[in-house]
Amino acid sequence: GMPSHTVNTLPKLLWLKEHAPEIWRHAHRFLLYEDFLINKMTGAAAISRCLASRTQAYDLLDDGWSPRILNAIELDPDRLATVHPSGTGVGRMHAALARELGLDKPPLVVTGGHDQACGALGAGLTRPELAEVSTGTAEVVELAMAAPALNDVLRRGNISVYAHVVPGLYLAMVLNQSGGLVLRWYRDTFCQAEVLRAEREGASAYDLILADAPTDPSPVIVLPHLSGSGTPWFDTASKGAILGLTFGTTRRDIAKAILEGLTFELRVNLDLLRQGGVVINELRAIGGGARSELWLQLKADILGVPVVAPEVTEAACLGAALLAGVGAGVYPDAVQAAASVFKPARTYRPNPERQELYNRRYEVYRSVYPAVAPISYQL
Repeated sequence: GMPSHTVNTLPKLLWLKEHAPEIWRHAHRFLLYEDFLINKMTGAAAISRCLASRTQAYDLLDDGWSPRILNAIELDPDRLATVHPSGTGVGRMHAALARELGLDKPPLVVTGGHDQACGALGAGLTRPELAEVSTGTAEVVELAMAAPALNDVLRRGNISVYAHVVPGLYLAMVLNQSGGLVLRWYRDTFCQAEVLRAEREGASAYDLILADAPTDPSPVIVLPHLSGSGTPWFDTASKGAILGLTFGTTRRDIAKAILEGLTFELRVNLDLLRQGGVVINELRAIGGGARSELWLQLKADILGVPVVAPEVTEAACLGAALLAGVGAGVYPDAVQAAASVFKPARTYRPNPERQELYNRRYEVYRSVYPAVAPISYQL
């Protein structure tokens, strides 16, 4: 279910085998963050099915590590963690570690999941066809699915499909690798005055940067490929670009164009999902970007669907806590856990006039990446 990409586990294992053969031969186990931390806390090498399914070494249909892939890279499955469903108690924390952390008694350690899947649980994605947009370091859309099936359109778009933390469901994921990092780069590089003012006043630097930003499209366009592109192209050599600069361009114009460019990237992916037969009627917004009313309204206007902000936008932490509750017996299952806490706070609906303006600007944006990519490759 995972497209080939250097960010995934399998290419990193192959790199170790080729470039660090001593480590490859003598390492007792190869673990991800989740199973490494569980191993340190309990002594058990345990990983959630959700996270294992994102390694490119897991067979979703047979529900286990893929013998074909592991044999091809000559890796014994005993050197990987044991796979468990998300929300499974795998052991008590070592007593000495619990005392060091100031805990009265060793707590139960429970399997979690990939951060985006935990966010999907916190956003209430517990049945097929529900979708959320997560805006943090990266910007991601997750869609709940009943089966790990992709058609040719979605496969060509490098859509990844992996096991949800909710048993019996899967998640399809599209992403922009840069996401909120682009806005952070802009803040840290060009907006020191706003950062200092925010520190003095206890305000958000982003709110100050975007204060009085125009509601209509920015006069400039930003291609936000500062760490390559995400889906559907997965072009690691693509670079960012700003088009339309004049002596009249302001910093707010560029800041607004960054938000627009990131959201146009989302629309590219939503259009791909629609071409592949996927229907998305609303998006639930989570992550740091879900605190920005400007950005949420912009998403609704550009994407053409209602955007729902829940009461708890830090949904990944919430989802992980819910899984801990399932493992500890506080909740009977993940579905009931999510139903007990998910509450929508506000819905942002597309403004028809601005939507039409952004539809026209989007057609221009679609031509930017193909036009500038050949130049970027030479830089």
